[in-house]
Amino acid sequence: MTDNFINIEKEKIAPLLFPKTDVLDDDNEIKMRTSEINRALALGNLEHSKIKIFFEDNESKKIVNTTVWGVTDKNIILKQGVIIPIHRIHKLF
Repeated sequence: MTDNFINIEKEKIAPLLFPKTDVLDDDNEIKMRTSEINRALALGNLEHSKIKIFFEDNESKKIVNTTVWGVTDKNIILKQGVIIPIHRIHKLF
């Protein structure tokens, strides 16, 4: 899966532009993403473990290796208040 994704540092996410459309169109994949987000949040809060987040902005697919600090109904929150819209996330592990 990593072939089409470019590594990015967490600090470079804030200025990215995210379209309003969801990158996933299958209900099972969306449910799996929700489960992965909840697991990442638990790992981040309990063990401060980093995970890989595969996401897409308006230009390309990217990967960031970071800790998830919080989750809202629409976004995941990383350190320093950096956010990634949930609907633009392909996968987390």
